[in-house]
Amino acid sequence: MGAQLRVYKRRIRSVTATKKITKAMEMIAASRIVKAQRKVTASSPYATELTRAVTAVATGSNTKHPLTTESEKPTRAAVLLLTSDRGLAGAFNSNAIKAAEQLTERLEREGKEVDIYIVGRRGIAHYNFRERKISDSWTGFTDEPTYADAKEIAAPLIEAIEKDTAEGGVDELHIAFTEFVSMMTQVATDDRMLPLSLDEAAKEQGTEGEILPLFEFEPSAEDVLDALLPRYVESRIYNALLQSAASKHAATRRAMKSATDNAGELINTLSRLANAARQAEITQEISEIVGGSSALADATAGSEN
Repeated sequence: MGAQLRVYKRRIRSVTATKKITKAMEMIAASRIVKAQRKVTASSPYATELTRAVTAVATGSNTKHPLTTESEKPTRAAVLLLTSDRGLAGAFNSNAIKAAEQLTERLEREGKEVDIYIVGRRGIAHYNFRERKISDSWTGFTDEPTYADAKEIAAPLIEAIEKDTAEGGVDELHIAFTEFVSMMTQVATDDRMLPLSLDEAAKEQGTEGEILPLFEFEPSAEDVLDALLPRYVESRIYNALLQSAASKHAATRRAMKSATDNAGELINTLSRLANAARQAEITQEISEIVGGSSALADATAGSEN
């Protein structure tokens, strides 16, 4: 019985140490959510106005440009998947990967060849384990992404969209990431970044039916779109990185809170079992003492007779 009690005490100490770790991780994630949410809020107006500017330029000119012109027969597409470098975030990574795979399947059914670009070690590990080709990947900044990271990611994607498909280029650029809706709600989604659909962009920006200003372009509308193309892609990727980071921290906080609560319940259960084992041990010791005392009394009475 004493050995069983020692086992319970050892498990209680182990779970208590784990609870301290998960509680600390929960508090760290909670503090990071606020910072990430502020960055998302700060980056949104820039992305909104940039999309509005692109829409105005494209609407006010008849220039054919990779930013806004859809291919008649698209045959190749690029998909950028945003995951995290670390786990312990519940279903955060698996949901993002699932969204990317569903998007890939949909594009392949449309007869398009898909190139996969991945941010985050979790997504890379998933595709490497299944021996699936990755065109390019990036790691090391998913918790706190910067605009420089977005520029680094955007460079090969812009190069691919500007190339002809015969030279390894793509006709479309999609992104799969986790959208931060609120502290309790994060949704894995996908979006087409290029070519930019002017109608969809107007709906997103709330300018549908609005009369956009007319511009005169110098030297040309095409040059303006050439200048806006990298800024547009970079801003969209940066905003998605920030939303993904905020979503990951929220998922981590939720997962660590659940782990902390479960650890507390397990400690209570083990404590009850340890108390029961201690009581059983005490009862057994009392029984042995009483039995020994009775035997001694019987032996003494026999010797007197």
